[in-house]
Amino acid sequence: MKRRLPLDIETLLRLLGTPRDSAMLRLTLARLLSARGDLAAAEAHLEAALAMDADYTAAWKELGRVRQQREDPAGAADAWRQGIDKARANGDKQAEKEMTVFLRRLR
Repeated sequence: MKRRLPLDIETLLRLLGTPRDSAMLRLTLARLLSARGDLAAAEAHLEAALAMDADYTAAWKELGRVRQQREDPAGAADAWRQGIDKARANGDKQAEKEMTVFLRRLR
């Protein structure tokens, strides 16, 4: 049986720039940083995730949430609008619905 390693920020940071670096790694790192209150770093990792995979709707959703927490409603709305477009293009109905609700609540 494989042993699961705990997710901690320092471990994930060591994976950046290696073959294991990915949009999913960046999203996970951003969520941990956000939970710790480091919203600027979380936003940077989400932007990096989207540079790697612009269709990653979970990253668009999280980017909007982080920007909203950073008191950037225009940036949050922009992220969710782009995420909705990607979700529609990919047939990701659940992500589309969630981000549509977030955008509506923002207004």
